[in-house]
Formats: sequence, C-alpha cells, structure tokens
Amino acid sequence: MQVLAAGTSVGTVTDANDPPRDIGEFIRDLRRNARISLRQLAQQAGVSNPYLSQIERGLRKPSAEVLQQLAGALRVSTPLMYLRAGLLDGRHDGGVLAAVAADPDLSTAQKQSLTQIYETFRRENARQRDSGEAPAPPAPPTPAASIQEEQT
Repeated sequence: MQVLAAGTSVGTVTDANDPPRDIGEFIRDLRRNARISLRQLAQQAGVSNPYLSQIERGLRKPSAEVLQQLAGALRVSTPLMYLRAGLLDGRHDGGVLAAVAADPDLSTAQKQSLTQIYETFRRENARQRDSGEAPAPPAPPTPAASIQEEQT
C-alpha cells in the first residue's frame, strides 16, 4: 500500500509496510515532502518548534496525542503514525487500524474519527476488564439498521 502525504505531488513515497525506522526521520520526510518548514509544522500541530526539532532528530519520543496532532497537520492517518512510531504492533488492534488507514474511500478526518472511537472503546473495555465490571450489553439495533435489514 502506498501512502503519500496529501498535497504532495513529488518526493519520496512512504510505504506503510516498510520496516519501522525512527519516527523523527519519518516525520521529517513527510514534512519535507509537504514542503513546509519545521516552524510551520510546529505551529499547525500545536507543538513548540524546539520540541518538534528534538523529535525529528530522535532526541524525544512523541506521545500518541502529539503524533495525532502531527498526523493531522501532515494530512496522514493517525494509525499510520502510530504504526511507524511502534505504538501498534500490527498484529492485534493494528489490523483494524491498518485497515482504516488503508481505506481509500475515507477522508483523513474520517480515519482520525474512526481511530479515536476505536481506541476509546478499547480503553473502556480494558478499564472494565481491569476493574472486574461486566462489559456493556450490545446496543439494540437502530431504526435505520432495522429498516435496512427489512429491505435486503
């Protein structure tokens, strides 16, 4: 699967299946392909210029939240950033997130929303599991889903 930063017409194409490398180098490549300065990316992502510089040089490891902000500013999917940073191993939840990241019919905003919803459900289920609570029962079908089932 070829993933290219939006708005990029020329430059290095980043393959999501490449072996992991330093996340800072990956972010720097995306930034350069998008032809924006370090200062511009820092401003768009809401992080400080020195902090972003440290990330790109491999001196700091960004949190999941910072990766999400950078993904939005660079117009790439959040799951791709998580995979490249080693936050997802690609075996368990990575399959779902990789599928979301690879779907060409979804916009970047839709991919980020789906990722956030999925991660929220996983955190909630883990919290319930850790506290011994029973998981929430499945929700009843929505009227729209019932109508659609009747039509098929």
